[in-house]
Amino acid sequence: MLFGRKKRRIEHLLVVEDEPLVAFDTEHFLRESGFTIVATVDSVVDATRIVDAGEALDLVLADINLADGSGVEVARTAFARGVPVLFVTGACPADARALAAGCLAKPYAQRDLVLAIDAIEAVLEGGKAPRRLPASFSLFLGG
Repeated sequence: MLFGRKKRRIEHLLVVEDEPLVAFDTEHFLRESGFTIVATVDSVVDATRIVDAGEALDLVLADINLADGSGVEVARTAFARGVPVLFVTGACPADARALAAGCLAKPYAQRDLVLAIDAIEAVLEGGKAPRRLPASFSLFLGG
């Protein structure tokens, strides 16, 4: 395809966010950016159910502080299924590096979210992370 978009490795996303406005804005922006949102949920129970169901997921975006527990629980479930996780939170947990592909600190610009996803995708495809990453983003993959 000459002028089309390249096929993304990361296309199907699960958004786990318990603040309704943040969840809505994130979902809307990511759809407009060409991603497929498999689901947007606000709890550990719903997120782990979707991951355990074997949905086609390429990345889980998970907040840490959820009404019924921690996004770390979601990350453990996703990690066990081989699905990478991007923590999107105000404070990245100490054990994040062992469970996630990266951590994007809130508040963040929407553009930074896409740049973080692109960096994770580049490393998962066997390449190197971009030299310039958003200041609020920590990439845990690739070195």
